[in-house]
Amino acid sequence: MTLPRIYIETSVISYLTARPSRDLLVAARQEATREWWDLRDSAFHPLISSLVLEEASAGNVEAALKRISICQPLAHLPIDTACEQLARELIAAKALPATEQEDALHIALATLARVDFIATWNFAHLVGPVAKYRLQSHIERLGYTPPILATPEELLETLP
Repeated sequence: MTLPRIYIETSVISYLTARPSRDLLVAARQEATREWWDLRDSAFHPLISSLVLEEASAGNVEAALKRISICQPLAHLPIDTACEQLARELIAAKALPATEQEDALHIALATLARVDFIATWNFAHLVGPVAKYRLQSHIERLGYTPPILATPEELLETLP
């Protein structure tokens, strides 16, 4: 049986490796992320890109090293000019704000690679209900099948 392919966006890596939060909502998301991470290989074929590595490398050196060590063993999808073009089209169509070039590139990459899911905690631009609807609608209008956008918590609930 072939496992569904899942693109893991940087916010998931950040939640996975961050120090435990005192904010109850963030702490719950961190815990859901850790639980899902431990089970992901039984249900998904995980993928990242060089963009995830680049974003994971930013910030505090010690924290960045933790994020990078999580990313290293994962398979990488290549970013090419077609991904960059689709990202520009998503921005032009107002599927994402012009300030969110990296998010557009994550979506374009996952769409063109025909992954089944994108795991993210980015509610503002990717997985919030309105953002998700806007993205999926624009991707379909551009002639592509959109990946399913979900949080690790949602994905955890679907595991056997």
